[in-house]
Amino acid sequence: MDLELFKKEVSKLGVFVTSDMLDKLYKYYELLTTWNEKINLTSIVSKDLVYLKHFYDSLTICKAINLNEVDSLCDIGTGAGFPGVVLKIFFPHIHLTLVDALLKRIKFLNIVISELSLDNVAVIHARAEEYGVHERSKFDVVTARAVASINVLLEYSMPLLKVSGYFIAMRGNDDSSGLENSYHELKCSKVKCVSMKLPVENSARSIILFRKNGETNKKYPRKNSVIKKYPL
Repeated sequence: MDLELFKKEVSKLGVFVTSDMLDKLYKYYELLTTWNEKINLTSIVSKDLVYLKHFYDSLTICKAINLNEVDSLCDIGTGAGFPGVVLKIFFPHIHLTLVDALLKRIKFLNIVISELSLDNVAVIHARAEEYGVHERSKFDVVTARAVASINVLLEYSMPLLKVSGYFIAMRGNDDSSGLENSYHELKCSKVKCVSMKLPVENSARSIILFRKNGETNKKYPRKNSVIKKYPL
């Protein structure tokens, strides 16, 4: 995906694009590829693929929710900053929290935040299940991109959300069937799933939106929750 196609496809998402945003995105790309030589951040390094499978893909979340109306967003298992950092570049009003368990990724993200002059961003070194125990009912939106199974992600995200807040799981395919017990226990519901294909390569994507309907007295996340990376 070259820059012109990127701008064209992003505009179709209803996302406003400025030259400053594109400059920050390119600087992000340079930092990503430079640091990837030192630490393992991504297997995708070519510019066209980074713009397609990381940058554009992160922005497809706009198909499920209007981020102009979101004040606070937490990206759990953020890795190299997807989708969180990309969303912050294009929606600078958002108060962003990035959570990851690997310290070397945290160091990279702090450099990105500094080099891109992004404000109102917190970078947290913690496992998602640990962070969810202490930071409860804090965010409007929680996101996770290709991280863990849906039932585990619901346990991680629901404690973090305000009532009526949304968890957005970014997946390859919709794997959210058979979760009625989780919905009941966590007092949440599935709102919708937006299925699409990425431009150029036509790989499948599913953006699954869940709503927190109320607080639960049970302790979540459970200690035996297990996180596992899911490739897109």
